[in-house]
Amino acid sequence: MINRREFAKTVGAAVGTAALGTGAVAATGSESDSGSTEGTDGTGGEHFVGTWSAAPAPPAESGLSRAGFENRTVRQMVNPSVDGSTVRLRLTNRYGDDPVTFAKVTVADRDDGASVVPGSTETVTFGGEESVFLPAGAAVYSDPVEFDVAADEDLAVSFYAVDATGPATRHPLALKRTYSALGNYTEASGGDAFEEAAMSWFFLKGVDVLADEEVGTVVALGDSITDGFASTPGADHRYPDYLARRFVANGVERSVVNAGISGNRVLYDSVSGTGFGNNALARLDHDVLAQPGVTEVILLEGVNDIGQHPPAVGADRIIFGLKQIARQLHAHDIDVFAGTLTPAGGASESYGGAEAEAQRQAVNEFIRTTDVFDGVVDFDAALRDPDHPGRMLSKYDSGDHLHPNDAGYRAMAEAVDLSLFGAVEEDGEANERNGSEGEETTEAGREEGASDGHSALRTPRAD
Repeated sequence: MINRREFAKTVGAAVGTAALGTGAVAATGSESDSGSTEGTDGTGGEHFVGTWSAAPAPPAESGLSRAGFENRTVRQMVNPSVDGSTVRLRLTNRYGDDPVTFAKVTVADRDDGASVVPGSTETVTFGGEESVFLPAGAAVYSDPVEFDVAADEDLAVSFYAVDATGPATRHPLALKRTYSALGNYTEASGGDAFEEAAMSWFFLKGVDVLADEEVGTVVALGDSITDGFASTPGADHRYPDYLARRFVANGVERSVVNAGISGNRVLYDSVSGTGFGNNALARLDHDVLAQPGVTEVILLEGVNDIGQHPPAVGADRIIFGLKQIARQLHAHDIDVFAGTLTPAGGASESYGGAEAEAQRQAVNEFIRTTDVFDGVVDFDAALRDPDHPGRMLSKYDSGDHLHPNDAGYRAMAEAVDLSLFGAVEEDGEANERNGSEGEETTEAGREEGASDGHSALRTPRAD
C-alpha cells in the first residue's frame, strides 16, 4: 500500500513552494522558505533544513528582555543537529514593539565560555548588507554563508545593536549562557569583554544548513518536557537533543529542531506568564510550518491544559485541539507522531491528583487508538513506574514528579522508533530494548491500539 507521503510525492512532484528572496522580510512575522536549489546535473538538488531552532515568546514584564539592548554585542550559543557547509540565520522581532536594527551579525565556532575559535568568525549579510532591519513583528533570513557546521558542536551567533532594541523577543529557557558586551565585539574571538547576561536566547529564531533533498526536518512541538526543563544546563540533554544524536549515529536523514516552550498549552495561552508563548494551535504557522524542510512533527502537548488553572481543560477539549493540530499539519503533507502524556503522580494536585490522572489517561487512550496520527511515541510507557503507573520511575524523575531528569529525557528519545523516519537498523541499545520488550506489532495490535511500552507505532488513519 502506498502511504500518504509517497502518494503526495507522485501526484505533487510539479508543485513548488514560493521562497522568500535573500534577506527578505516577512512583514506579518510568518516565515516560509524552501530554499531549494537544483542539482548541477539536473537530477537532484539541495534545500535548507533547520539544524537548530527555538520557539519565540514575548518578553517578560521586567528584566533584561523587557529592557532590551543598546550599544551591546549579544553572543548566543546554539547546538546544531546536522552537518552542513552552508549556513543561514533566521532572526525574529515577532513580539517587539518597535523596529530593530543590528549593525553587524557574525557566526563562529564556539571555544569555551564566551570565546570562539580564532579564525572561525564569518560575517553574516542580509541582502548583501552587513546591517539588518527588522520591523516590529517581522522575521528575516540572512544570505547563505559558506561555513562548516558540525552536528553537536556549538556555534556562537553574535549581533551588535547600536541603538536601543526595546523589548526583546526571546526564548526563556535556553539552558545555555548568553553573553553581552558593551560595544561592538562581534568579531572578537576572546571572551574577556563579555559578561553573563541570561539563560535565554534573544531575537534568534533558527539556524539552517543546506542539505541533500532527501534530508528532512523533524519538529518537536511541545511544552516544558520538550523544552528540557530540569535537564542539566549547558549539556544539551533535552529529549530532542538525544534524538538528534540517535539520528546521526544511525544514518537517519533528518535534522531535529526544538519547538518546545515551557508552560505551553494546546488551547490557551499559559496562565503562568506572557513569557510562555501562545497556545500550540496559535503558533503552528511560525513555529512549525515556517521551519524549512519539515517532514515530520513529534507532538507532546496537553499536560498543562490539565494542570494549569484557570481554566482547567478536560480530555475532550484537549483531544479536539490535538486533532486540529494533526489535520492542519497534514494539509501541508507533514506526518504527525503523537506522544503520550507522561506521568505526573506526586506532583501538585492539579497535575497529579486523581481527576488530573483520569484526564491524562483519557487523552493517552485516544492517542494510542485513534487513526488521526501517523504514529505514536509512548513516552508515558517509557517513563512510568510499572508498579505505580501514574508515577514516573524514580531514576527518571527530576524530583518534582512532573519533569524528567537527563536519564528520563534520554529514555524518551530512545522510545522513538527510528523506522518511522526511514532507518533500517537502530543502535544496539535500542535494538536490545525493542527485541526484549517491543516485538513487531501486528495489524491486529495496531487496530487495538496495542503498545509495547517503548516503541512508536505507525497507525493507519483517514485524512
